[in-house]
Amino acid sequence: MILLKQALWSGRFTGKMDDSTLDFTTSLDVDSKMAFYDVMGSLAHVRMLKACNIIPAEDADSIIAGLKVILDEIRNDRFELDYTLEDIHTNIEFRLTERIGPAGGKLHTGRSRNDQVAVDFRMYLRDCALRSASCLNNLMTSLIKIAEDNGGTIMPGFTHMQHAQPVTLAQHMLAYAFKFSRDADRFLDAFERMDKCPLGAAALAGTTYPIDRFMTASALGFREPTENSMDSVSDRDFVNELAFCAAQTQIHLSSLCEELVLWSSQEFGFVEMADRYTTGSSIMPQKKNPDIAELVRGRTGSVIGALMTMLTMTKGLPLTYNRDLQEDKRPVMESIDTVVACLDIMAKVVATAEFNKERMLEVTSKGQINATDLADYLVTKNVPFREAHAIVGAAVRESIETGINLEDMSLEQLRKFSDRIEDDVYGYIPVSKCVERRESYGGTSPSSTDVQISKAIEQLMLRDERIRQETQLIDNCWEKLEE
Repeated sequence: MILLKQALWSGRFTGKMDDSTLDFTTSLDVDSKMAFYDVMGSLAHVRMLKACNIIPAEDADSIIAGLKVILDEIRNDRFELDYTLEDIHTNIEFRLTERIGPAGGKLHTGRSRNDQVAVDFRMYLRDCALRSASCLNNLMTSLIKIAEDNGGTIMPGFTHMQHAQPVTLAQHMLAYAFKFSRDADRFLDAFERMDKCPLGAAALAGTTYPIDRFMTASALGFREPTENSMDSVSDRDFVNELAFCAAQTQIHLSSLCEELVLWSSQEFGFVEMADRYTTGSSIMPQKKNPDIAELVRGRTGSVIGALMTMLTMTKGLPLTYNRDLQEDKRPVMESIDTVVACLDIMAKVVATAEFNKERMLEVTSKGQINATDLADYLVTKNVPFREAHAIVGAAVRESIETGINLEDMSLEQLRKFSDRIEDDVYGYIPVSKCVERRESYGGTSPSSTDVQISKAIEQLMLRDERIRQETQLIDNCWEKLEE
């Protein structure tokens, strides 16, 4: 039988907690990840208590000194968790009281575990948002490099997994770069909304002590305090939002991985991934399997599941705090860890992949992929597009039956379908011309993808600077709190 230390809330009770109750209610295995943030929140809180003359200066100084020792233990993996205590917050407070005596009990003046947990989790996820955005930028960098090197690499573009129109590899990679750019922006948008400090809301109604919430918010690097004490302790919008950001990012990763898996097959033969990011078969010596891409695709389910968990958990909760919210940490923590790991490895997979330009061009000649360009050509000859569509449809049918590509048909053959077709048609329908002529903003021509590359790099650099500034602001706050 484990002897249980007295819980922080035990004054109301005469009986002791059963071991099974502790086992069922403990959150220490999860919230111990917030130990650093809990100490930082406490340092900000006690400095405010001192400045507002709420506790004696000597007690505050003793608490600050004790918290600094605990922080050093945490940073150096010397902080020993006591699993007879239910969470990290209780562990730290007991450790503090053991070190400095009864003065440690004054740390909790003017706050509750409700606002304490809320601020700890916001600080934890605030860093997660910045880290995720940074990892997305790294993957974007790999994709942009491929685009820079492949502005003239022609490949088939697909709709419904059927050959649609010729595009460039640059255009295809940039499509993913802009998807991931939006994902990174979403994380920073979420950061902006969670950049308010709930510390000082106490249990739900605020406190009678003359606290300065603006002081603690500033000390912890938040833009401002949260506006309503009841909302402050019940709000988990920031958790749900970050879970969505993670899920949407993972969905984009899964899409990219699906294509890489297909492209690496013998049927496509578009790409070969580096040996160090693939595996083999225990029985078939010839195999080179795209396991990294498959695992990223497979882990998407758990990330989407974390979002569903959070939405379901929070859908019917009355104000204000409910113990259900103890369960908010594991899903989003694991979700972010998964996304960051997937982003890190995929940046390496993409950067080291080798693309078969000849194979891509070869298969582009199949499937009458330039049919739309022949229709567009007829439109320049004053043929209504719907009529042009029907004319080219007949030409495509003959191309399929004869096995002769549209661009390889003689002028005589093409004129069977329309007398508007002239010699200049051969300046329209070769796949290289199809690509070069698509100069519309956002199109696939080399000149257009050059503009897209510049835009993607601009977005990436602006975001890098934002991440740098926010990270520096937070780091500066930590340094000041430890002075």
